[in-house]
Amino acid sequence: MAAAVVATLISSHLPTAHASTDDEAKASPSSFLEGGIPVSRPSPVTTFQPLTMAVPGRPVALQIKVSAPTTGKKLPVILLSHGHGSSNHLSSLHGYAPLADFFAAHGFVVIQPTHLDSTTLGLRDANDPEASLHWRSRVQDMTDILDHLDDLQKAVPGLRGRLDSSRIAVVGHSMGGTTATMLLGQGLTDPVDGPLNLADDRIKAGVAMAPAGNGADLTPPAKAQSPAMRTLTFDTMTKPALIVYGDNDFNPAFSARRNWRADAYHQSPGPKSLLTLFGAQHSLGGVAGYDAKETTDENPQRVAQLRAMSWAYLRSQLYPGDPAWARAVTALNRTAQPLGKIESK
Repeated sequence: MAAAVVATLISSHLPTAHASTDDEAKASPSSFLEGGIPVSRPSPVTTFQPLTMAVPGRPVALQIKVSAPTTGKKLPVILLSHGHGSSNHLSSLHGYAPLADFFAAHGFVVIQPTHLDSTTLGLRDANDPEASLHWRSRVQDMTDILDHLDDLQKAVPGLRGRLDSSRIAVVGHSMGGTTATMLLGQGLTDPVDGPLNLADDRIKAGVAMAPAGNGADLTPPAKAQSPAMRTLTFDTMTKPALIVYGDNDFNPAFSARRNWRADAYHQSPGPKSLLTLFGAQHSLGGVAGYDAKETTDENPQRVAQLRAMSWAYLRSQLYPGDPAWARAVTALNRTAQPLGKIESK
């Protein structure tokens, strides 16, 4: 039985705010600076929510938000996966506006599902062996979206025929970052089904922000909470990816290793890049929402650099020969007081 995609509500036309600076005024007419990093000029954005997809076997319909520039054709696509945090709405299609707004204003169609672990659904304590993380259904959500991408774009007014289905990336933060690494080829073993390969060949590259590290280094309580997560490895994660790691992102409840959330870079084969953000904690400056109270290290400049570097990375991965990434790395290295550093392999 095929899934049915139904559009139920469209938001107002929302331009993305952008504060000009003296440095931006000196930039070329075709580019702006975001946190000192060169990016394309922003354009107005339209958001559409929620699209509802009735997926056979899923306990509730899959709800989706789509953000897209109002103009342009052959637009690349980002699947954006929210984290598992404690907020009622940031961990859903309503969260991660600092990322979704920016990517859409700079040429991407951003698709945000509400995964089953969202607190808005009340399914974290359900009688399900995958609860509360619902790690496998998170990946299935992304697969279902890609399976019905044509139906989805037809359901959004003004979007039909404007997507480039050959240029698809995944971006995620925290548990969303782990959803991204799974789709990029990370290895894990299901207690019932055995070793799994959840990579999706339609996804060409990704950005994993603060993903989980090697499962062998989880604490015993964390291993007990999710037997599958303790099997996470990275030797099969071959797709190109930018891993984003805050060097102050340390939680002894998960692992005793301070650089655990950088494992997706250090333990995977290339090509990979690692963006280390100095002083950043798990919120990475506030990627989950504007002025979110639980952001422990609020830093708008850090978020600006993070999303600009992520945009540049995906541009160059999806469009080979695009100089955006090289320019971004050069700009970061030339910053008088850089907020982070890049290494690649």
